[in-house]
Amino acid sequence: MKPLVAVVGRPNVGKSTFFNRMIGERLAIVEDMPGTTRDRLYGDTDWNGRVFTLIDTGGLELGSGIPVGQVGLTGQPGDLMEHVMSQAHLAIEEADVIVFMVDARSGITASDEEVADLLRRTKKPVIVAANKADNAARRMDAVEFYSFGLGEPIVISSIQGVGTGDLLDRIVEELPPLSEMEEEEDEELPRIALVGRPNVGKSSLLNAILGTERSIVSAMPGTTRDAIDTEITFEDRRIRLIDTAGIRRRGRVGVGVEKYSVLRSERAIERADVAILLIDASEGLAAQDTHIAGEIHKQAKGVVVVVNKWDLAQEQRRAEREGVFPHPDDEIQSADEYRAIIAEGLKFIPYAPIIFTSAKTGYHIKPLLEAALKVADMRFLRVPTARLNEVVQEATRRHDPTTMRHKPLKIYYATQARVNPPTFIFFVNDTEGVHFSYERYLENRLREAFSFRGTAILIQFRPRSKDETRGKKAD
Repeated sequence: MKPLVAVVGRPNVGKSTFFNRMIGERLAIVEDMPGTTRDRLYGDTDWNGRVFTLIDTGGLELGSGIPVGQVGLTGQPGDLMEHVMSQAHLAIEEADVIVFMVDARSGITASDEEVADLLRRTKKPVIVAANKADNAARRMDAVEFYSFGLGEPIVISSIQGVGTGDLLDRIVEELPPLSEMEEEEDEELPRIALVGRPNVGKSSLLNAILGTERSIVSAMPGTTRDAIDTEITFEDRRIRLIDTAGIRRRGRVGVGVEKYSVLRSERAIERADVAILLIDASEGLAAQDTHIAGEIHKQAKGVVVVVNKWDLAQEQRRAEREGVFPHPDDEIQSADEYRAIIAEGLKFIPYAPIIFTSAKTGYHIKPLLEAALKVADMRFLRVPTARLNEVVQEATRRHDPTTMRHKPLKIYYATQARVNPPTFIFFVNDTEGVHFSYERYLENRLREAFSFRGTAILIQFRPRSKDETRGKKAD
């Protein structure tokens, strides 16, 4: 595994700005507002031939009352800030090197003193980084951070990039020796994103999969703001899970932090191989669920539809039978009835498997992961050209192409151009002569022959060139 470097400090000292600069992209949300970062984020960077993973954390607040050894808080209710603090402590626990970031403009604060006291007890390499030292005066004033007893402070400006090279030099010096595992190239992992509207249980499901509190769980919608990557091993296979902020309808997206959260959720779908779309069983299929499914289909991703909180839905159904909820709108259907309703509402992705789960009880967590991996495998299925053309020829014999523009469509041959997503090119005499209904018919025949369960497939039509025509006749 790559070495881990945690960036910690009180709120609003520039941790996320430094994190984004080091990894070369705006992965962490940056706002001039304390508390913007809640969960811990991971990003890879390299310096002087060493590759390591940076961890961005939420701000450590004075008077949180959470000792350094108390992490997780699994299953226990608590204030959101306590969860943020717990995430920062977890980052400290798992890091090989800790960068303690302070604000050179404001000098030492009581919160800084508390964080320094916490870090002195970790027995791990700690590097003090005095950020926002944008001029000579601030760089001179940074000597006061010697008083922490954590060694010489490195003066930097994350925005300007000043001093970051010196800080990276120090980080590399403190990293553990290069291991054999670190030298191995990372294999391409299936990337699975957990997506859905706010408060449907995405973080709870991720925690149920991991068996630990990897993401903050709160009853308040919108708790998760950043897309968070976690690697796990399931049945001897490594998987990269992406937890995301809830996606709201565009008309309801606020400015600032929530807007960035939605953009990151949509980007998480874009970089995922498979999207697990969570639906709240107690609320049913909402218009926003359909919108998110449409985004997944538009980006040609694999998809598994997960009806979460199924235990809550069953409790509601029992209550309805006992007369607690006499109104017919409160009735929750059986699994088969519910599946039919979901399938009808998402009929534009009929290939998507539907699984009922409960993140709270762990119900069907294993079948969910198995289904997601099968979908991921389908995305890399490559069909032999000869077999593909046999299927296409049989399809055209069973149903002649629709005649458009007074010219019958001819399909000469087909080939698979690439995988992830499976993409097929059909060479025809007239690309404008392909009716959308016939394209859907061909897709159905491909699925009938090769399954592609759970994943979108792309079909493209191209005219056959004269050179190709002559070549085929010569053959």
